[in-house]
Amino acid sequence: MEDDRISLAHGNGGRFMRELIEEVFAEQLSASELDVQADAVPIDLDGGEAMITTDGFTVQPLEFPGGNIGSLAVHGTTNDLAVAGARPLYLTLNAFIEEGFEMERLVRIVGSLATTAQAAGVRVSAGDTKVLRRGEGGGIYLATTGVGIRLPGVRPAMSNIRDGDVMIVSGPVGDHGTAVMLAREEFGLRGDLVSDAASVMTFTEPLLALDGLRFMRDPTRGGIASVGHEIVKATGFGVRFEATIPVREQVQSVCEMLGYDPYYLACEGRVVAVLDPKQVDDALAIWRNLPDGMDAARIGRITSAMQRVILETPLGGERFLEELEDDPLPRIC
Repeated sequence: MEDDRISLAHGNGGRFMRELIEEVFAEQLSASELDVQADAVPIDLDGGEAMITTDGFTVQPLEFPGGNIGSLAVHGTTNDLAVAGARPLYLTLNAFIEEGFEMERLVRIVGSLATTAQAAGVRVSAGDTKVLRRGEGGGIYLATTGVGIRLPGVRPAMSNIRDGDVMIVSGPVGDHGTAVMLAREEFGLRGDLVSDAASVMTFTEPLLALDGLRFMRDPTRGGIASVGHEIVKATGFGVRFEATIPVREQVQSVCEMLGYDPYYLACEGRVVAVLDPKQVDDALAIWRNLPDGMDAARIGRITSAMQRVILETPLGGERFLEELEDDPLPRIC
């Protein structure tokens, strides 16, 4: 048996599985005090209202500029709690590892996950591993569940959205989707663009103090265009995106060459917020004072005039952003 690769014996419940859990997962996650022997563990929510979310991660390639599937799993899960008005506290982790996967690479990914969790202030408190036969997986898949407590302040929800509300975004869109695509080098393209994958808690927590905050979302799969369609379906209002949506030049160039639309590409460290127009300037001032929020911008408005998602162009025209059907970039999260 090769010691430097995952074998089916690492998933059979015996010595190799125990060593995998103890020598890779427990060792890398030791800062989170993971109890690998317990079937269930207690968690302390300080008497607050609990919130829970769950997610799965199948990104290809597994490592990309700005992160890997391990750090992405933490950011993706904790960000879902953050935009719902919660502070993440705990994670569970399920790892589905393909036979033959390099042990060194596994250590690197789990180590990145542990470092990211520690930086986000969350504890990986429970987990499980499964080994898939060779050819049955993409190297490694991760599934996580996040638990947090609701913070005081506004409870953001789509049901709060009103006609005339304004949409803002915390930074340029499409960075993650484009960075992952460039990392694949499938089209003979290379670049130095880095994924925006990061925690969004610094963006979400201050906005909860604004009584004009309506709703927040992290625009992952399907990008900001899909957030617009979610709003249309949930509220019956239309969304008019303005020509002020920030897009990096590298992202725009790649999209023009390959026929992608940056408004459908995933972000993993951005927040879209909907607010009462009277508090938009306050929200933007908060975000622009943050190190990663300098490019925060107003990007659109809610309207009862038309139940569509419309993009206003720099030349004064407009086009419909239709609901996404095909996957423009498989396995970006």
